[in-house]
Amino acid sequence: MKRLLSSFSMLALGASTLPLAAWELAPEHSRVSATVMQITPDGPVPRQHEVRRLSGSADASGTLQLPLRLNQSDVVERLGPLPPWLSGLTERPMATLTTQFPPERLERLTVGDSLVETLTMRVQSGNVVREESLPVRFTKTGSGQVQVTNAERVSLDGQALMADASLRTVMLLLGYEQIGDDVPVSLDAVLIKR
Repeated sequence: MKRLLSSFSMLALGASTLPLAAWELAPEHSRVSATVMQITPDGPVPRQHEVRRLSGSADASGTLQLPLRLNQSDVVERLGPLPPWLSGLTERPMATLTTQFPPERLERLTVGDSLVETLTMRVQSGNVVREESLPVRFTKTGSGQVQVTNAERVSLDGQALMADASLRTVMLLLGYEQIGDDVPVSLDAVLIKR
């Protein structure tokens, strides 16, 4: 889930090397969804999860840094009220995503047009840093507004997710002892020009 959050949330970038307006995510319209296949004694059971209220904006160099917190996910809703000693964890970033995108390409789109760009995402979780590539479709839906979605099917490795200590703790709290190898994810976000 951490990898899922990190991969998609960084799509909301955009800043300019030209004198163009910067772009930022509209939190009320930006989310990532994942389908986790829970392995139970009675067979596999699909479970839906979301990370909502994705927010971030790019600096003048075109770099976006996006911290992802547990309270952006539906995990807290599913778990119910947390004990006081755990409640502070929901505000702390689980991962920080960093990426770059040339905003002039968004500026050149006309309403209804789209472009596909493969973004390099740098994900930092604790002392672990990794880079991933993610094909993203940007579609101009209005003046100063761009819809951001996956450009192709994206799936995360369930075993790698469970190998991450922080993520495994969250999964165990949700009742997942074992999950399937394939975790499909989808991005649905909106970038707006500041």
